[in-house]
Amino acid sequence: MAVALMGGGAASWGQGVVEGTSPVLSRPQARTRVQALGQLGRELFHDPRLSASGHMACSSCHQDNAAFAQGNHLSVQPGGHRAVPSLTYLQAVPQFTEHFHDSEDEADESIDNGPTGGLTWDGRADTAQGQASIPLLSPYEMANANPEAVVRRANAAGYGLRLQALLPPRPDDTATRFALIAEALATYQQDARLFYPYSSKYDAVLAGKAHLSAREAQGLALFERADKGNCASCHVSAPGHDGTPPQFSDYGLVALGVPRNSAIGLNRNPAYYDMGLCGPDRTDFTGRDDYCGLFRTPSLRNVALRHVFFHNGVIHTLRQAVAFYALRDVRPALWYPTGPDGRIQIYNDLPARYHANINMDPPFGPRPKGQPALSDDEIDAIVAFLHTLTDGYFSPVLRQ
Repeated sequence: MAVALMGGGAASWGQGVVEGTSPVLSRPQARTRVQALGQLGRELFHDPRLSASGHMACSSCHQDNAAFAQGNHLSVQPGGHRAVPSLTYLQAVPQFTEHFHDSEDEADESIDNGPTGGLTWDGRADTAQGQASIPLLSPYEMANANPEAVVRRANAAGYGLRLQALLPPRPDDTATRFALIAEALATYQQDARLFYPYSSKYDAVLAGKAHLSAREAQGLALFERADKGNCASCHVSAPGHDGTPPQFSDYGLVALGVPRNSAIGLNRNPAYYDMGLCGPDRTDFTGRDDYCGLFRTPSLRNVALRHVFFHNGVIHTLRQAVAFYALRDVRPALWYPTGPDGRIQIYNDLPARYHANINMDPPFGPRPKGQPALSDDEIDAIVAFLHTLTDGYFSPVLRQ
């Protein structure tokens, strides 16, 4: 098959392909196509012309200098209802499954970790391409009415010839072009140097190129100790069985009982609740009471760059986020409002009938003599360690 270069170096499918057959690209041709897709995806990611308003690009919320999360302190972006998740370190997230078994022995299914994986806060996208499609059509985000509107705007912005060059010979229709736009955005997010460089101080420590300070080492120990932070039970800090760097997430879906955020417009309706896995955005588990309130555990890599925390952005500092784990149940008045009856309205962002879903593993739950698992000094030490997870500390050798 002959390949022509069009539209900034894109590999054309159109030369010498037998109609009705699936084109097969040679390795150099496939590499050229991936490079062209990545370049196209980078431009689309930063182009507001793909949105209905003409003012919002993917990068408006997922900013380059904020680990591809939000760069401002708003709990949610205007019109939105969830905090902006980082797009870094998503390459290792498994596809969503209701029953996840993680063991060095692949035949060992004795421990069922429950719902795990998938992209977005509720795990409803299994591929980067599927995830990239969501904001293009979401009324909370780029607000295109349908795929046709996205393709029309992409063509009007001057991407038509480049899309055509990257399409297979048949079919060239709206659905195929929309899928290609999502594929280009997904390909851009596979750039390891930008989206998963593993260049933090902690990575340098694991590579034998740096050492944690005494304070950072204390924080790591507290992070991992089951009787202290117990953070590593969900935010796995050890390298994988195959030696891969730790992702600082087990990708499980869990209910944390975070406080209701009055800054979210939808929450002005007291009957409205964002219940994650069981809706409203995800609809395939509507009615599954045991899934209500569950949201996916994000990676803690680059967490010190974040301005808001948890799915509803109710907490605005990293120290507060760590303190919430230690103090949620022993100092509830710090987090939840007091009702007319004088009682603290704990877990007030989830209907009471679903409170049984809320995670009570340590450091949550009742504590001996009501003392939190972490002191103020220990919370500060964990925060010091979490700062070592910010990329840019060193330049690792990345395989291409």
